[in-house]
Amino acid sequence: MRIEFFMNTVKLTIFFDGGCPLCKREVDFLQSRNQEGHLRFIDINSSDFSLDFKYGITYKQAMERIHALKSDGSLIKDINVFQEAYSLIGLGWIYAPTKIPVFDKFIEFIYGIWAKYRLRLTFRPPLEKLCAEKDCELF
Repeated sequence: MRIEFFMNTVKLTIFFDGGCPLCKREVDFLQSRNQEGHLRFIDINSSDFSLDFKYGITYKQAMERIHALKSDGSLIKDINVFQEAYSLIGLGWIYAPTKIPVFDKFIEFIYGIWAKYRLRLTFRPPLEKLCAEKDCELF
């Protein structure tokens, strides 16, 4: 009964790359602050299921940028994931400045650069190779 109650409290399911050391560090921090059980984490590299059939995104999309599924069924990505996650663990003030007009565009730009080069920066194979290993589509 306790597990069922916990599962009903999930408000955000975050799809993350468990092979990325910085992504894993961020998830570890969020998990440590997830006392209410509002966050659920799915490592897209260790999962046995297909994201596109179950959640509406492909492995490639999930690897290119962080995505999360809200409890209402809507899919969010990029900085919005962090804004929502930090809000749910009571630290929304950390990402509050990322909602300020103009500054929000700058943060999205910086995140876009990180997302584009994170595999290379973390000494990982290119996305094409990771997709080939997962037998997934690149388009």
